[in-house]
Amino acid sequence: MIKPNLDTVALGPPIERLGVWFFPLYLPGNDLPAIATGDASGLLVNELETASVQELRVTNPTDKPVLVAEGEHFLGGKQNRAVNASVLVGSLCDADLPVSCLEQGRWGRRRTWSRAEAFAPARIRAAQRRGVARSMQDGSRAGDQCGVWSEVREMLSHEDVESETEAAADLQQTYRRTAPRSNAVEELVRRGPLPGQSGIGVARGSRVTAMDLFGAPQLLAAHWGRLIRSHYVESKPPGGRPSADRMFALIRHFARARASEMPGVGLGMEQRIADGRVIGQALTLRGAVVHAAFSQTDDRGGHGHG
Repeated sequence: MIKPNLDTVALGPPIERLGVWFFPLYLPGNDLPAIATGDASGLLVNELETASVQELRVTNPTDKPVLVAEGEHFLGGKQNRAVNASVLVGSLCDADLPVSCLEQGRWGRRRTWSRAEAFAPARIRAAQRRGVARSMQDGSRAGDQCGVWSEVREMLSHEDVESETEAAADLQQTYRRTAPRSNAVEELVRRGPLPGQSGIGVARGSRVTAMDLFGAPQLLAAHWGRLIRSHYVESKPPGGRPSADRMFALIRHFARARASEMPGVGLGMEQRIADGRVIGQALTLRGAVVHAAFSQTDDRGGHGHG
């Protein structure tokens, strides 16, 4: 079991735009200290002294812990990277983030670091999770880099996006191609999360695909726009309405599934789940959820990528 209080997650009525459904998630009674995250966190990102494709060095110069969420997409340095595991960086501390490269055709032309306007796409995050799940058997958080690059290439081809460096960031143009798609995305971004909302459960058509749950509403709010955009880089899904019971059952399964547990890269404890239904991770601090996320791995109730 990851955390007993994940059993207390509550779902609200979903909202739908262009076939993508978002269930608001609530996590009552989750006691966390003050944590910063996102653009205003003050976090500094750099390559290691000896640069590595699979790691980035982050520095927290502030007086609060800073959350770097699994799936965050950093642009710049020698290559664009996405984070393989949620990391809580202690105050005045450094940490080496496990990452996957999302830009195969560039290495060595350093650029200033910035956050992409979207998290890594759901399909790519699922590929990262599959690779990390295999690596964890040897005590590593390394992803399957070739598998991630293959997923990026497939998505670029499927969405008819040209990219000089085969960068996943270029997929972001897909939700600006047409006015209906652009307007729908930006409307969702502007409205933000509901009061007290801590997470989203996501479905494409009738198929439940993913979840991101943060330990406090302000942590979700800091990542809201980037999470929403990340679910619109793929073509419009098939029709259908997802089942709230199905979403709830997957979250409950995730909460109760057998997990491998280890100390986090920074503060807290990390849990990993990989079975026939979900694959994901959670970071907890003194028994409270900081960030948890999963992809669906089976095809019951729908088809397509998890």
